[in-house]
Amino acid sequence: MKYEESRVSILVGAKDHTSGILSLPGKGRKRSAVIIAHGAGNDMNTPLLASFADSLATSGYPVLRFNFLYTERGKKAPDNWDTLTRTWAAAFSYAKGMFGDTIGVWVAAGKSMGGRVASQMVADGLLSVDRLIFLGYPLHPAGDEEKLRDSHLYRIQAPMLFFAGTRDPLCDMEELKDVLQQLKTPWQLFVIEGGDHSFHVPKTLNKTEQEIFTQIAEKSLEWLT
Repeated sequence: MKYEESRVSILVGAKDHTSGILSLPGKGRKRSAVIIAHGAGNDMNTPLLASFADSLATSGYPVLRFNFLYTERGKKAPDNWDTLTRTWAAAFSYAKGMFGDTIGVWVAAGKSMGGRVASQMVADGLLSVDRLIFLGYPLHPAGDEEKLRDSHLYRIQAPMLFFAGTRDPLCDMEELKDVLQQLKTPWQLFVIEGGDHSFHVPKTLNKTEQEIFTQIAEKSLEWLT
């Protein structure tokens, strides 16, 4: 399906603005919309998110991906938690205003930090979405599996889809599986064999980056339908 892509400006708070990219399919678009947030070390144009958004929009899903304010300003250190949540909420509000009443299902998706922020907001009642997609959930700091970022996940009622690499230093696979078994909501896990936190795999596996991105998109589309 063909879609129109445009760069938009999103108001955050009273005076701050950040950029977003709106992908809007034409006639026959889905009644589900996806909002995508980037991770701490990248932005909305990172190849994974660009490919993910393209696959969703081509399949008829309206998509909005956006930058957090620190990225928009060219800074490397992420914003404080309050600013991150305000930006996520602003992007969601913008999407609701653009897509209107045609949307019946809202999906929050995020790479690493972007997904973690969304999940915490959903758990705290600050973001009302119907589904969550995690493109590499940062379950714990690198090298410190004792400090799990899982307590809020058990309070989420929306179905969740997790993508995780077997070599991810921020998400031990056994720890993740243990957490998932305790969730009170439907969930699915898609494992990227050999993948690190950004789903890069060793050359010995003979898989291109785009092949992995395609797998992620296909699994997401299957789950969404």
